[in-house]
Amino acid sequence: MLPSIFNNNLFDDFFDFPFYYDNRAEDKAEKKLYGHHAGNLMKTDIKELDNGYELEIDLPGFKKDEIKAELNNGYLTVSAAKGLDEDKEDKKTGKYIRRERYAGACQRSYYVGEDITEEDIKASFEHGILTLFVPKKEAKPAVEEKKYISIQ
Repeated sequence: MLPSIFNNNLFDDFFDFPFYYDNRAEDKAEKKLYGHHAGNLMKTDIKELDNGYELEIDLPGFKKDEIKAELNNGYLTVSAAKGLDEDKEDKKTGKYIRRERYAGACQRSYYVGEDITEEDIKASFEHGILTLFVPKKEAKPAVEEKKYISIQ
């Protein structure tokens, strides 16, 4: 059996042999959103329209108030954070024996251009999908100035 270079760990195949046992099944359940598996978060479809671009970003399990979109230096950054403050509340209500649901943060940036402002971008969030509309800015043609050469 050859090791796979596409796993998170070079030794994944080696340690999956039957003679080697540890609690790997438990580890895999807890780390599904880290490493290469983190690509499952914020899957994005970008569609070009006549007057702009439409971005559809999958954010399942997040609420509208847990998502933030920010424009800085031509980059549109979408970030989402979930359950980072639950530990304080958990101490009052009890102790978890097992946690499989995601708690953490994710972020992704898209270059939209220097000419775009916050007012230009329209956003909506429904059924776990964040939809952003970024308009195309008309390229301002440079006005050619006629330069005359004086003849003597």
